[in-house]
Amino acid sequence: MKTIRLNSHRLALMYGFLLLILSVQAFSTNASEHEHSPNHISLFIGHTDFSEHGNGETVGIDYEYRVSPLLGLGSVVEYAFGSLDALTALAVADIHLTDQFIIQVGPGYEYTSEHEFFVSRLGALYEFRYSGYTFSPQFHFDYHEGVGSSKVAGLAVGFDF
Repeated sequence: MKTIRLNSHRLALMYGFLLLILSVQAFSTNASEHEHSPNHISLFIGHTDFSEHGNGETVGIDYEYRVSPLLGLGSVVEYAFGSLDALTALAVADIHLTDQFIIQVGPGYEYTSEHEFFVSRLGALYEFRYSGYTFSPQFHFDYHEGVGSSKVAGLAVGFDF
């Protein structure tokens, strides 16, 4: 009989995704209660610097479901080109301190051709709205367990739906 072992990071990530799904169901509100639609998607372009590990241009996609005026839950998927050649997937909470200023936190994983790392993100973004679109400069610290931290900076363009 084959035993399936999950390391603590994978188990934590699975619990995080389960919590995300349950939170969306439990705390979802009617879209008419929001100034904007509760769904938001954006495309990100920027740069990742991972000190001694390299750097590279970065592209990504970010989805958020706004469960309250203060909190949005979602996911981020980014790919860093160049010497990093890494894919990062995160489950995030967006804490809306004001209508424009947002703190983003969450766990995830980063995958390279050689390694897989547990990642914790802490970042900030400032969202400008114009003609139904959002423009948000962003800066994030991604802590890679046992390896160090990377810095991700760039601009996202998105819209509510």
